Amino acid sequence: MFAANPRHGAKCLHLWKWKRHVCALHGPPSGQRRPAGTLWGSRCLLQTFHPMNSSRVVPYSSKKERIDMSEYDVDYIRNFSIIAHVDHGKSTLADRLLEITGCIPKAASNKQVLDKLQVERERGITVKAQTASLFYTYEGKKYLLNLIDTPGHVDFSYEVSRSLSACQGVLLVVDANEGIQAQTVANFFLAFEAQLSIIPVINKIDLKNADPERVEKQIEKMFDIPASDCIRISAKLGTNVEKVLQEVVRRLPPPRVEKGSPLKALLFDSTFDHYRGVIASIALCGGDVCRGNKIVSAHSGKCYEVHEVGILTPGEVPAEKLYAGQVGYLIAGMKDVQEAQIGDTLYLLKQPVDPLPGFKPAKPMVFAGMFPVDQSEYSNLKSALEKLTLNDSSVSVSRDSSAALGAGWRLGFLGLLHMEVFNQRLEQEYNASVIMTSPTVPYRAEYGEQEITIVNPSEFPDKSVVKEYLEPMILGTIISPDEYLGKIMSLCQTRRAEQKSFLYIDEHRIMMKYLFPLNEVVVDFYDHLKSFSSGYASFDYEDAGYQPADLVKMDILLNGRPVEELVTIAHKEKAYAVGKAICERLRDAIPRQLFEIAVQASIGSKIIARETIKAYRKNVLAKCYGGDITRKMKLLKRQAEGKKKMRKIGNVEVPKDAFISVLKRQLDK
Repeated sequence: MFAANPRHGAKCLHLWKWKRHVCALHGPPSGQRRPAGTLWGSRCLLQTFHPMNSSRVVPYSSKKERIDMSEYDVDYIRNFSIIAHVDHGKSTLADRLLEITGCIPKAASNKQVLDKLQVERERGITVKAQTASLFYTYEGKKYLLNLIDTPGHVDFSYEVSRSLSACQGVLLVVDANEGIQAQTVANFFLAFEAQLSIIPVINKIDLKNADPERVEKQIEKMFDIPASDCIRISAKLGTNVEKVLQEVVRRLPPPRVEKGSPLKALLFDSTFDHYRGVIASIALCGGDVCRGNKIVSAHSGKCYEVHEVGILTPGEVPAEKLYAGQVGYLIAGMKDVQEAQIGDTLYLLKQPVDPLPGFKPAKPMVFAGMFPVDQSEYSNLKSALEKLTLNDSSVSVSRDSSAALGAGWRLGFLGLLHMEVFNQRLEQEYNASVIMTSPTVPYRAEYGEQEITIVNPSEFPDKSVVKEYLEPMILGTIISPDEYLGKIMSLCQTRRAEQKSFLYIDEHRIMMKYLFPLNEVVVDFYDHLKSFSSGYASFDYEDAGYQPADLVKMDILLNGRPVEELVTIAHKEKAYAVGKAICERLRDAIPRQLFEIAVQASIGSKIIARETIKAYRKNVLAKCYGGDITRKMKLLKRQAEGKKKMRKIGNVEVPKDAFISVLKRQLDK
């Protein structure tokens, strides 16, 4: 027998210890026997567990305290997001807001509390938007503030746009030292287009080189927001942070809802739990929802019974009911990950409503093949992909197959960092080992009046059957100190970029806009930009359509036989350099054989680059003595004929380790 612990949670343990305040200093009271199944301690009475009494143990889930949300009328609700460039202090500000409102205790260990994923902790960036409900009293009135912390990198801009759909205002955080950066501009226009109220917050005023006056002038010049509207804070030290909450209450409007209307809820995010199924994040645009309600999905038409509703503080706190204007979570027994469609509208059974507009589908910018290291793990990897894409709806998935790597998928991502983070999450959260092919961008080809999109290089059509090729273009924004102007312009010219605009945002900082081919920036442009600018330049981009280009399909041949997985699409001007680099990497990665291997890069029937892997060679002259030249020549000729015959009938099997090595180097070049 042992002491029963109903739950290991700190809150539950605290309630369990003090719910029955029974104490005994030296044992049971006089005249009473010790009840069976109890242990008398020096301070308190502990219930003990016995197998015969297990049926009387009540699960903790049934004892959850449910919070009453009815006291928060829509006029006392504020929904807002924090948006900023990478590393400008969004997560630190969120930590301070959680501490001030009492959601978490004040402690030095509170760092990136809302960044719950392991990959976020390791990389120090936010990749997934997180929600938290804050309770704040201002001028004697209780307010419910729903906060959404968003990512700052351009590859996760889809997370930002979805989060803004559930908000009425944003906190635009700008570093007092670095000033306005590229993603600051991009996020501002996302909020501006959504017609949200914007509160500029200048963070890190405690730094030695902080210059908040300069940043205020930048904000006034770029965004036409008066300098007097800016709030100067230090999120790290907590300086002036409470004023942010006061301004949120004063400046941001309450949610716009239809009072007395039936339930209309927007599903803007979701996660998957192995035991409870899909946990949907919802924003109520009308009506209310509680446990036991029958709800219907406007997307699938399926009906579900609500098992639990609640809010995040940032942990899950069940509620009796959620009301119009509030943001929370809902569990309704959705077991299939395909049932939770991001942007879906939920409504009560027999009370249909007009569906909400939802979200514009994410447009993948980078495609890559994904294959299991061992084909026996295909089913497990498929299940892991379905669950992870539920949490990251911006990834597109289609089936693919390869003669060398087996069955797999062709995945579309918003950028290279997005691809790396997705791969890392698969390994950490689902223990899946995968092979990722080199990233490619989606090209288009015109067949007369018809236009097709090509995401797999092996399907690239021949020039003779198409009218013209089109490559994707992006409009890139670069913000940098003016001292690096020459180096950055030279870098852009080598990437076939066309300058569109040039602007000084203050005395020493410039903003340039360039039209880039996406293929030129997707792999290593950002790394070179940081290197040339000593880390001070920032980069952001947006889709700019397609443009005609002189593209070629480059095959990689091993002893004259093409390798489908290594097919590459390149611009004609850069085909030789790309082919030469791939041949050199394959020469180092493929093991030597008993015969010579020719590694070639070809465009059609023309060979543009070649490397040779030398054969293992036996010294057939070792036993020859003297000067018998005829015998030596005969032995060498016989050996050469044998090597030639082996080369004709021998197959070169590229091991998976070589594929992984080549593909990784392509990512790291």
